[in-house]
Amino acid sequence: MSEDTRSEAYADLAAVGPYGVHPGHALITMVEPQPGHEYAYNRWYEDDHYYAGAMAMPWMYAGRRWVATRELQLLRYPEKSAVAQPVTAGCYISTYWITEGRYDDHMKWTVGINKRLNRDGRVYHDRTHVFTAFQDHAATVYRDGAAGPRDYHALDHPYAGLVVEVIDADGPERRTELLEWLRSRSLPKRLAGSPAAMVTVFRPTPLPLDRMSYVKQVEGVDTRLTLLWFLEQDPRACWEEHFADLDAGELGRVELVAPFIPTVPGTDRYVDQLR
Repeated sequence: MSEDTRSEAYADLAAVGPYGVHPGHALITMVEPQPGHEYAYNRWYEDDHYYAGAMAMPWMYAGRRWVATRELQLLRYPEKSAVAQPVTAGCYISTYWITEGRYDDHMKWTVGINKRLNRDGRVYHDRTHVFTAFQDHAATVYRDGAAGPRDYHALDHPYAGLVVEVIDADGPERRTELLEWLRSRSLPKRLAGSPAAMVTVFRPTPLPLDRMSYVKQVEGVDTRLTLLWFLEQDPRACWEEHFADLDAGELGRVELVAPFIPTVPGTDRYVDQLR
């Protein structure tokens, strides 16, 4: 190498701070490639950005990418969504786990590397961030109790589908009530006998002021919850019975329910089914 990037700081950093396996934080990013750019965007993300812009970063220890074909997009609701306009926007979603207690460390690195990627011409601009947010873990509810994969396995286990649910409460206090209702009552009931093995619940955090300009500031920081339902079967096979009527009771408004299936890394599978 022409540049010496070795530093004793790496050894010093490895000796301090938390390094558990719990997903204390997540990056959830739903993106719409501009029409005509679907193949190029897919190749850029899978061949470069997934690794150089995500998985190579410190404390981001698991990731998975999901896709919504047009058939899956048409299952989404509500029609008037505060998250996606139109509600079908956002062909791809990527989900990443960040080690608990390492959010600030990760953010310092991610801001720096994304500035470098942009400067080096390694950012694909013909895309729209529909729903991109770093989030703090709030709860995980399991269908089978102590049996089966845990939430830290979720992005590596071969789940067949993902349902993303976004709920807005009327205020911070109502969100606290909503979280407790979901955790103790609604989700255990919904999960029983369903194809979903677990639901992880997250609260969005604001993006740093020095974020890249093409990513808008996060909305609903004090009022929103994001739920990820991990499915053991294709969402199309169980949609009407289990997911067509998700609700937030009297404590909030469901602003998005969107099914996805996993991409096949290194391929363009499903790209011809997005429109």
